[in-house]
Formats: sequence, C-alpha cells, structure tokens
Amino acid sequence: MAIIELQDIRKTYFLGEIDVPVLKGITMSIQAGEYVALMGASGSGKSTLMNILGCLDRPTSGDYVFDGEEVGRASGDRRALIRNRKIGFVFQSFNLLPRTSALENVIMPLGYTATGLSHAECRRRGLAALEQVGLSERAHHHPSQLSGGQQQRVAIARALINRPPVLFADEPTGNLDTKTSLEVMQMFSELNAQGITVILVTHSAEIAEYAKRTIFLKDGLIVDDRLNKGGAA
Repeated sequence: MAIIELQDIRKTYFLGEIDVPVLKGITMSIQAGEYVALMGASGSGKSTLMNILGCLDRPTSGDYVFDGEEVGRASGDRRALIRNRKIGFVFQSFNLLPRTSALENVIMPLGYTATGLSHAECRRRGLAALEQVGLSERAHHHPSQLSGGQQQRVAIARALINRPPVLFADEPTGNLDTKTSLEVMQMFSELNAQGITVILVTHSAEIAEYAKRTIFLKDGLIVDDRLNKGGAA
C-alpha cells in the first residue's frame, strides 16, 4: 500500500515580480515499509520536496496523498497534527537542547502530542526509545557529554518517540566522521527492517546505497528512479 502518493507536484516561489519554479511536476509513490533515498545536487529541489513530503510546506499545485489523506491543501493545523503523529525527522544538525538530558530531549515531543500520558509513562517510553538506539545507559547525560554519533542517536530516538510510520532523514551523516556515519546508516537499516518507512535526503551516492531505492532529482524533476543492488535487506 502506498503511504505517499504525489501527482504533478509543483512548487514556485514568488519573489517580488520574479517567479522561481523549484519543483516542476513530480509524480511518484512510496510504499509503506520502503527505504528510499532522494538524491540530487544542490539546487535540484530535493530539500523542497522533502519539506512538502514532511508536511512542512505546501505545494503550489498538484496532489499529495499521505497515508490515505490529501494533505497538500490541508490547513496548517492539520499538517502540524500529521507531522506530530505520523512523521519523525532527523536532521544534519542534531538540534538537541544543550542543558537538558538525553532522556528529556527524547521525550520533549510528547508534551505536544501525548498530553494524556503520565510523566512516568513518558519516561518509560523515552527510555525504550533510547534503548532502541543503543543509548539507554546515557539517558542522563547532557549533549556535551556525548559524541557526535551519540547525539545523532538521541535525535533518532526523539524522532521515534511518537512511534511514527515514516521517518525522514535530511543529510543525517553530514556532521559525522566516516565510521560513525556507517553506524548511523546501519541503524536506519535496522529501523526499516522493523517496518518503518525511511526517506533519506542525501547528495552522497555512498550513503544513498544504504536505501533500497534511489530517486534522482535534477532541476526540479525526477530524472531516474532505480532499485539499489546493495540496499538494506
């Protein structure tokens, strides 16, 4: 079943009297449980596409159906609800609160989406998320006490705290060394093996190979869409 369906998605930015088309007609679908890399050079439109896919922005025109619901024309409040309940985000910069423990960073989103949970239940869920990424023993450490790879694992645990069906990763290894990058990418493969749909944005062919499928963008259009021989099993 397709969890994401795009039909002729276009995005144009209007800068005064100048129209700047960024996406020029994107049609594609992503099945639930897929692991997909969006790849392209700077200016290809991949970040704009991810913002639309992640309900952070609206297309100028076209249809976007996410998990059976047309969201391209949804209100800001509705898109925020979908983001909070159904989408997790991992970014290049870890975006952790520096004076807050790993556990408190992880459970922070529950304050917006799970108001019915007790504090004890939030902590239990947070510890489970940290255990999922292999960091339960670092629950009470602050970001400054963690390596870059550990900070990114905390960020992944935070993205998983609401148990979303879709996880977006935007250049997640951009601030990591090679060894740590491989560890983080292996983690995404493991999460995908658990049934989570993973959509990875990258400019690196080596990183894209961890996905099972790569969609190539150039000048706001899809120019190739292929299965990867070496993708995650």
